[in-house]
This record gives sequence, structure tokens and C-alpha cells, in this order.
Amino acid sequence: MDEKRREGLAQVTDVSKTMKGKQLVQNISFQIRPGQSVALCGGNGAGKSTVLRMIVGIMRPTSGDIVVNSLRPWAERKRYAELVGYMPDDYQFNQGLSAEETLQFWADLKRVSSSRVDDVLATVGLDTKRKQRVTTFSKGMRQRLLFAQSLLSKPALLVMDEPTNGLDPFWMRELVQLLKEFKREGQMVIFSTHQLEIAEEVADEVVFMNEGQNVGTGPTATFREQFGSLYHAFHHSLGIK
Repeated sequence: MDEKRREGLAQVTDVSKTMKGKQLVQNISFQIRPGQSVALCGGNGAGKSTVLRMIVGIMRPTSGDIVVNSLRPWAERKRYAELVGYMPDDYQFNQGLSAEETLQFWADLKRVSSSRVDDVLATVGLDTKRKQRVTTFSKGMRQRLLFAQSLLSKPALLVMDEPTNGLDPFWMRELVQLLKEFKREGQMVIFSTHQLEIAEEVADEVVFMNEGQNVGTGPTATFREQFGSLYHAFHHSLGIK
């Protein structure tokens, strides 16, 4: 297990975000230990993406604290960025570049070896498409390329926003298995999803969100014991019978 994965934890404490007088996220708290994963679950506009963007340092919280392995995103920005891999929900790739050139660009930015480009292309099943221009890729292939770039630096914390969007059933299952493998290797994982069956299989803990608020947090196993499934637990958290 890599040293940077073994040490510390990721902790989000009472994080809130207000923009133009609108409260986007209010007092969200949770922590992730090495080898664990947390799923943010909720509908569109629940605030899931805002939380993830604050964790990776794209947005600054209005209040609260974010710490990953004793580092904060705004105080130790460069060192912090080396700990975090981010898969956004969408990204406008340079359409003139191939998959390999795209990942090599990110590898150079992250200061990782070209061999990692080969590794992650194989991991996401795009090694035979490495010379193909991204403009020819399907939505699912672009998602897998986004996933690949998030893995380049072997991050201590993997942050993914709706990672299964656009994936076919085979790659959805592959992603689930890969995340389980990463957890066994000591990686911390946080992802947002509206697919509760994915959260139920992968996440150790779930944060239910609605209109920027935490409406229910707890271990996945506990929710399953109490309500039979995350689907029923989520509806209970919203007061829906």
C-alpha cells in the first residue's frame, strides 16, 4: 500500500457554501478513512457536486473545514492537489487530441511517468483506442477517459461526480469492481450518485442530500438493516412513505 494512502483520513466538517445570497450547501460533515468510501446521494440540485468541488479545491467553502491527510485545499494547495484525483461529471476534452495525448497532457501536469498513461488506459479498457481522437468517443468512452485521468497520480482520495453516467452495464460493473479493489488497497473514495444500487454495493457510508442539506447519514449496512435498501432509506429521509 502506498504511504500516502495509508496515513490520515479525509474529513469534511460543517461545510457550507453560499453564492449570490443563495445557500447551496449547509453544514455538511463526514469523514473517510483509508480503505473506505462515502456516497453522496440525492436528486439534481441537491448540492452533491458543490460538496465535491469544495473537496477538490475548485470552490472555496463559505464556512467549515476540509482536511485530507492533514492538508487543507487552500492552505497547502500544491501538496493537497497531489493527494486528490478528481473525475468531474463532464469535461470538454480537446477534440483534436487522441486518448493517449490527452492523458499524457494530464500526466505532465501531475508530474507522473508516461508508464502511468499505459497503466490507466489498460485499467479503463481504452488501450486499444489510445491513438483514436476523443472526438470519435461515445459518452461512455469519454467517461472512462475521465476516470483514467483521475487515477494517474495514484491519489490518496479519489473524488468522482456521477461516475456511472453514460456507462454501459458491463463498464458499470467493472467500475464497481475497480472501486472495491481500490478500497482494498487503502484508497479513500467519495462519489456522488443518484443510482442508489451502486451506492449500496460500493459505499461504506452514505450521505443523503436534499436542497443542500444533509437529511440522513450513516453506514450503508445500518440503513439496509433498518429499511431493507438504500432506496427505502432515502425515501424515509425525505419523509416519503
